[in-house]
Amino acid sequence: MAGGGARPARSFAIVLIVHLAVLVLWQVAVDAFHVPKFILPSPLATVQTLGTASYAWGANTLVTAIEILGGFALGAVVGVALAVIFSWAPLVSLVLLPLFVTLNMIPKVALGPLFIVWFSYGILPNILIAFSICFFPILLTTARGLREVEPDLLDLVKSLRGSRWTLFRKIQLPGSLPYVFSGMKVGAILAVAGAIVGEFIASERGLGYLMIQVQSSLDTPAMVMAVVLLTLLGVALYGLVLALEHMFVVGDARQT
Repeated sequence: MAGGGARPARSFAIVLIVHLAVLVLWQVAVDAFHVPKFILPSPLATVQTLGTASYAWGANTLVTAIEILGGFALGAVVGVALAVIFSWAPLVSLVLLPLFVTLNMIPKVALGPLFIVWFSYGILPNILIAFSICFFPILLTTARGLREVEPDLLDLVKSLRGSRWTLFRKIQLPGSLPYVFSGMKVGAILAVAGAIVGEFIASERGLGYLMIQVQSSLDTPAMVMAVVLLTLLGVALYGLVLALEHMFVVGDARQT
């Protein structure tokens, strides 16, 4: 038990040290070579922009976080639900899955102006763009996980006259959870990209909107700070998915 607890702590310490080393090297390189701030600001100059009240960092970060989390949550719910429907109704999968593949090939940047026309400006169209980008990997990986169940287990449940719900709850769902969380980890990354795509196209708030505003004045420190905050939002969402995976997959495996 002690060794198992020490290993994650050691891994986290290594990750933290590497990140801190990169920040130190960044600061030293900028200072040593006198790199202009508008080309590459130092970490200290980047953090100092948080004191600029006109940028409304808190409000803009909150808007982007809502868009990311909303798009990801919608993608996870719709993706998993459709995968379950496809596993229960192969005919529905045969009809709809190729359509979803075709729709997924549409560049999401091209959907942005259409979403603006249909839903106007605001958080909703950006949530939908994030959803449109992140839900497809969740759908595919979950559908694959529901299909790749041990045939012997399926035959056993059927021989015991188990219902479809029992088959799903006892066999398919637990077996597909690693696939579900694999798709959710990819979806978490894509949700961040989707929200920013929406804000770049047309928005009135958010970190992407702020980056567009400060670009004209070459306020590179503010742009870098926005990128850092976006990265932190993505890391937080990814960490949440990892925690859920550890709870439902790793935890169950240890209990069994």
